[in-house]
Amino acid sequence: MEIITTHINADFDCIGSMVAAKKLHPEAVLVFSGAQEKGVREYFQKSPHPEFESLRVKDIDFSAVTRLIVVDCQHSARLAKFAELAQKEGVELLIYDHHPISSGDLKADGGIIRPCGSTTTILATLLMQRDIEVTPAEATMMMLGIHEDTGNLTFPSTTAEDYAVGAWLVERGAQLNEVADSIGRELTAEQVSLLNDLLTSLKTSPLKGVDVSVAHASVDRYIGA
Repeated sequence: MEIITTHINADFDCIGSMVAAKKLHPEAVLVFSGAQEKGVREYFQKSPHPEFESLRVKDIDFSAVTRLIVVDCQHSARLAKFAELAQKEGVELLIYDHHPISSGDLKADGGIIRPCGSTTTILATLLMQRDIEVTPAEATMMMLGIHEDTGNLTFPSTTAEDYAVGAWLVERGAQLNEVADSIGRELTAEQVSLLNDLLTSLKTSPLKGVDVSVAHASVDRYIGA
């Protein structure tokens, strides 16, 4: 049995990466290690997405897993119940991630770990290179991942590869209006209040020639992203 998973509190880059990984490893099943961010939950609640069928952790026979494919994560602590499986002898571990290779404790048997604007871009590049076609719905989910992690292709970490993959996805029917509706969310009143508290407490001090800014705030309840 092969499983594709990602870190707890999955964001859109996780979703896009899992969709792309499924195209590369069609025999694998999608399983969330934990919950999803609010925006992702709302995205799936708006309309059905048969292209993204996932199983629940409790439905997995861990003893039958021979390959674990992890996207956008190198930390065993962020994989919940899959942490032990990721380090189990006899289970092949593939990791696809755009964070620095030294950022986590997991040792991969394969996959790709290298700097890029998003993990989705790394996997979608493989689809491009192998001439693996995607549906408009799959292209849209991948585009969501790229736009979220690159700040709509404006963050300094954005690469030419992110743009190239984005163009390829648009050619395959990615719906940019859906991306804009899902990524461009306004802050709630609670989030604005928390942001104001952080900005009010912000203090900047020099430390060995570098300006270091620190802000703090506290609330008596969880405020989702």
